[in-house]
Amino acid sequence: MNEQSQGDTLVNPVDTTVKVSRSVSQPVKDIWKLLVTPQGAEALLGHGGELGDKGDSWHAADGTFGVIRSYHPLEQIRFSWHAAEEAPKTIVEVDLTADDAGTVMEITHQGIPGYYDAAALTRRWEGALERLVSAAG
Repeated sequence: MNEQSQGDTLVNPVDTTVKVSRSVSQPVKDIWKLLVTPQGAEALLGHGGELGDKGDSWHAADGTFGVIRSYHPLEQIRFSWHAAEEAPKTIVEVDLTADDAGTVMEITHQGIPGYYDAAALTRRWEGALERLVSAAG
């Protein structure tokens, strides 16, 4: 599932939000354990990306970077995401929710400037979820 929304005013477009999700049969604790491993962090952030504690910086080989903003074990990780050095800060939130079938993983990317390619970001986060699903087996 994916969703793109964009609010606007009569004068200027407002930032865009991208939301993607996947369901997996594994319980939340197993998905969380995967997410915080180097393999899981790279699946999410890109090659070289590492998740740390709140306030820790992360950098991926593709030039994206940010800072961990909140870290709630078994529930949520929120981090800033910059496409490049001069790019504006956006926020990405990863939520894990238990359901009858296992776990729903949802990625919400907020504050995306209107001039960014929201479809490309949707594909980026869908790819991240697919890599996590594959790694979860």
